[in-house]
Amino acid sequence: MDKMRRMGKRVETGMGALFFLCGVLTILFVALITVFLLASGIPAIQKIGLFDFLLGSVWASTAAEPSYGILPFLLTSVYGTFGAILAGTPIGLLCAVFLAKMAPEKAGTAVRGAVDLLAGIPSVVYGLVGMIVVVPFVRDAFGLPDGANLLSAIVVLAVMILPSVISVSETVLRAVPKEYEEASLALGATWTETVFGVVVPAAKSGIATAVILGVGRAVGEAMAVMMVSGNVANMPKLFGSVRFLTTAVASEMSYSSGLQRQVLFSIALVLFLFILAVNLILNLIVRRGERNE
Repeated sequence: MDKMRRMGKRVETGMGALFFLCGVLTILFVALITVFLLASGIPAIQKIGLFDFLLGSVWASTAAEPSYGILPFLLTSVYGTFGAILAGTPIGLLCAVFLAKMAPEKAGTAVRGAVDLLAGIPSVVYGLVGMIVVVPFVRDAFGLPDGANLLSAIVVLAVMILPSVISVSETVLRAVPKEYEEASLALGATWTETVFGVVVPAAKSGIATAVILGVGRAVGEAMAVMMVSGNVANMPKLFGSVRFLTTAVASEMSYSSGLQRQVLFSIALVLFLFILAVNLILNLIVRRGERNE
């Protein structure tokens, strides 16, 4: 028995050290990426000027007199991300409620399988489906000469964030104590009133976390939005061709050189800081909500 106890303590100590090492490595990787982006991106911003870089409305990286204003990319990423969140979150939340609280066993199994498939589909496939289905539909529905625009990108991104929103939201809805439901039903509430009036509010912090994951997926997407957005450096309009921060880097990195290449690293730095800021803001909102409960 003593040998077993000593062996168990050693295993426990070893696993604790392994978990600690994994945590340290994660922090180290993030720190290295941050340092690399800062070192690669700041020199170009210094040459161009911070305000000309962030607030310039003209991107002409291959012109005789190049211009490197990324305001169109920045606004497009903001509009596209939050448009996708506004469109995808209600659908994802309602689907999660159905799976967690209302679905028959067979129907729930089928829907979960579909959600898992959505999570595993590569970005390029989303882009192909968007080009074949979404872009022609938007073009014909609104009488446009070309359906590759911001609206098409929002639709594709809204579909892409669904797996994250559904999976996390379903998990947190199932984690709400049964006593909440029983108390609500005992007071005379219907099942639907209980779910939307008691269970969903009790799980709002976890649902907010699901939205944060969706934001991360939407902001970081490149291939799919490149295929359906038109990939033109215009100021964002719902029915106009646009280019996102991610697609700006992906579309020009292969042939860039000199200052143009440095600017692409600067765009990557801005994208990194943008994602970091969005996550920090949403996490602060979640924490305030938890404190007020």
